[in-house]
Amino acid sequence: MLFASWLVANLRLGALSAGWDIQWLEKNIPPALIAPMRQLTIAAYYILTYALFRRLFGQDLKRLSHDWMLYVAQWTCLLILGYAIFLPFKYFLPPMWATASVGVLVLAFLMIRILLETRSKVAMWYGASLGIAVFANLYEVISASLGYKGLIGAVNSVSAALSSSLMAAFAIAEQMRLEREARVKAQTELRNAYEAIPIGLFTLTAQGQFSQANPALREMLGVRSVPKDHWSDHFELGAWDKLQKLVLSGAGQEMEIRSLASLGRDQKWFMVKATMAKDKIEGSLQDVTDKVKATGRLLFLAEHDPLTGILNRRGIEKVFEESVSELAEGNAMALAYLDLDRFKLINDLFGHVAGDEVLKQVCDRIRSMLTEGQSIGRVGGDEFVIVLKGTPIQSAAWICRGIVDRIGTHPYLIGERAFQVKGSIGLVEIDKIMRVKDAISVADRACREAKNGNHGNPVVYDKHSSVFREREEELHLIERFGTNAAPEGLFQVMQPIMSLSAPYDSLNFEVLLRMREADGSITSAGKIISAAESNGRIAVIDKWVLINTLEWVNTHYEHLKNTRFVCLNLSGGSLNDEKFIKDAFSILAQYGRTVEQLCIEITESVALHDLDNTRRFIDGVRSYGAKIALDDFGAGYTSFSYLKELPADALKIDGEFVRGVNAHPANLAIVEAIVELARNLGMKSIAEWAEDCATVESLAQIGVDYVQGFAIATPQEPGKMLLAESSASFIEDAGVAAFVRNTLAQGRTKDMLEQPGDISRINLH
Repeated sequence: MLFASWLVANLRLGALSAGWDIQWLEKNIPPALIAPMRQLTIAAYYILTYALFRRLFGQDLKRLSHDWMLYVAQWTCLLILGYAIFLPFKYFLPPMWATASVGVLVLAFLMIRILLETRSKVAMWYGASLGIAVFANLYEVISASLGYKGLIGAVNSVSAALSSSLMAAFAIAEQMRLEREARVKAQTELRNAYEAIPIGLFTLTAQGQFSQANPALREMLGVRSVPKDHWSDHFELGAWDKLQKLVLSGAGQEMEIRSLASLGRDQKWFMVKATMAKDKIEGSLQDVTDKVKATGRLLFLAEHDPLTGILNRRGIEKVFEESVSELAEGNAMALAYLDLDRFKLINDLFGHVAGDEVLKQVCDRIRSMLTEGQSIGRVGGDEFVIVLKGTPIQSAAWICRGIVDRIGTHPYLIGERAFQVKGSIGLVEIDKIMRVKDAISVADRACREAKNGNHGNPVVYDKHSSVFREREEELHLIERFGTNAAPEGLFQVMQPIMSLSAPYDSLNFEVLLRMREADGSITSAGKIISAAESNGRIAVIDKWVLINTLEWVNTHYEHLKNTRFVCLNLSGGSLNDEKFIKDAFSILAQYGRTVEQLCIEITESVALHDLDNTRRFIDGVRSYGAKIALDDFGAGYTSFSYLKELPADALKIDGEFVRGVNAHPANLAIVEAIVELARNLGMKSIAEWAEDCATVESLAQIGVDYVQGFAIATPQEPGKMLLAESSASFIEDAGVAAFVRNTLAQGRTKDMLEQPGDISRINLH
C-alpha cells in the first residue's frame, strides 16, 4: 500500500514536470486548484519517499544509531507539508528546495551507510531509484536555469519517474522475497520445534476434539495418534469443563489436571495452559507428575515423622486444634503423653539403627490400639502425643493402660537381638477452651509423675485438676513479663543465715524474691523465675534484684554493722546473657564498699554448664569485693575436679540432703563429706532447709559453718532485719534457742568468712 501510494505520487510528479497535471482521472482540474495540487503533489512525494525509506530499512537504521538524523528528516517532511498548505505557489518553491535539500542529503548519507554495511540488493535497487530521481530533477533544474532546453528532452522527470519507479519496484520485490524466505524459514523452524519440543502442544476444535497434537503430547498420553479423540477421553472426569473455564478466564491462566486411571498405567498429573484462537483452542501440556509427587511428599513430611510415618509435632497440633474446634457440649476428648523409659540405652549400646527399628515397631503396636478419630504423633526422640477424640477420660485411661501393656509385654526382635521397652503415660482431659501447648505441657508433667513410680499406670488429670489452674497462673505471669521492665508488685524478704560457730556475732541473710498480686496474695520466687525464664525476661528480674538489694544494703549500711554477707541468687539464664553480665559489673562498680557484703549464689548445674564463662563471671565479681557461693551443691552434677577451677567462697549444701540428714545415714555421710571437702578447699559450708532442732544439732556436730531454714527463722520483712543484732535473734523454737545458747555460744570462734579483709585467704588460690 505504501509503495502504491508512492508510485502514484511519483508518476504524478513526472506529469507535473511534463505539464500533464491539468487532468486527473480523465477530468480537467479547475485552474484555481492546479497550483495547490502541484504543491501537495510535491509534498506527498517527499513524505511518501521518506516513509518508504523508513519501512524498507527500519532494522538497518536501528543498527546505525543515527536517530537525530531521522528526526531532522521528519521535520523536513512537516515543513514541506506546511509550505504546501499555507504558501502561494510563487513563494513555495524556494523554501521547498532548501528544506528538501537538507532531507535529501540526510537520506543520501543514510543510504550510503546502509549500502556500505549491508551490501543488500534491496539497498542497491532503492539507492538507484533515489539516485535517478534526484539526478533527473537536478538536471532539469540546472538545464532550465542555463537555458539548455534541448537537453531536457533526453533526460526529464517523466523518464526519471518511470525509471525510479522500476528500480523501486525491484527493491520492493527483493524485500518481499527476503521476507517470504524468512517467513518460510520461521515456519519450518516452528514446525520442527512443534515436533521436537518436549512440551505437549495441541489444537482442539470448539467441541473438544483433537485436530492436532505434537509427538510430545502423544507420548504423554501414551498413544500413537489422537484423531477425533475428545479431550475427555484422556483426562479425569470434568476435565473438559475445567478447560473451557480456563480458556474463558483469559490468557496466562493455567491449571492442573490428572490423566484417566487405567489398568497397568500410573495416574499422571499435567499442567495445562490454553487460549482461544478464532474458533479453536490451542494450548500446551506439561507432565508435572514428579513435581506433584515431590510436593505431596514435602507436605506429608511437613506433618509426619519421616522415620515412623506417624504425625510429627506440627501434625498432632493440627489434629488437636481441629478436634477441639469440633468439641461440643456432651462430647469428650483426652490427650496422652507417652515417654519410653530408658530408650536411650538402646541407641547407646546397639546403635541408632536398632533404636529406629524399635521405634517403628512401638508405633505399629500403638496404632493397632487406636480407633478412628484417635491419632498419634512423635514429638521427641522417644516421646509421643496421642489425641483421643470422642473418648471419655475413663475410657482414655483404659486405652492408655492397654498401650503401656502392649508396649512392654513382648520384646522387640531386631535381627538376633530382643529388646524390652517400657513406657510411662500422662493423660489429661481436654475442654474446648484449652490450647494445644498447655495441654501437651500438662500431659508431659503428668507423664514425668508417672515415670517417678506409678509402675505402668497412667497419671490422669481431669479438666478440674488444680494443675490446670497452676498452668493458667504461670501463663498469666508469663504475659505480665512481656516487656523489658520488671512487673509491678515485686518485693523482697530476707531469711537469716546463722553461724554455728558464733551464732550471736553476725546478722547474715539471704534475699528472697516475692510478688504481691492485686488481690493481696503472694506469688513465690519459683513461679516468678519459671515464668520469667519462659518469657526470656529473667535478666530483667535478676537486674532488679541486684539493684534493689545493693540499694537497700547501702541505704541501711550503718544499721547492718553485724552483717558480714548478704546472699542473693542469680539465674543461669542471666549468667549466660552477655549484656546482663556487663550490666551487672557496671552496677557493682557503683556501690563501692556495699558490694563487699554481697555473696552471689550460683547453682552448681549452671556453673558447670559453661565453666569458662562461669570462671570469667566469678573473677569479675570478686574483683569488686563480692563473694561467691555454689548453691544446691551435690544435687546431681557434682564432680570434685571442677572445684579446682572455680574460686568460690562457700558451698551451699543441697536441702534434700539436709532435710533427711537424721532420717537417712547416707545423707549424713554425704553432708559430712561435703563439709570436709569445703574445709580442705578453704571454703565455708552453708546448710539450707534446716527445719528442726535435731537437724541443727547434727549439722553442728559434723562441723557445718552456717545453717539456714525454718528452725532458725522464716523469711522476714526487711524492716525486721534492721532491729535485730544477730541471726539467732529470730529463733522462736525453744529447743533450738536452748541449744544455741547453751551449746553453740560456748565455743565461739571467729569466722573467716566474716572477715572481709581476709577474703584472699579463704581459697586455695
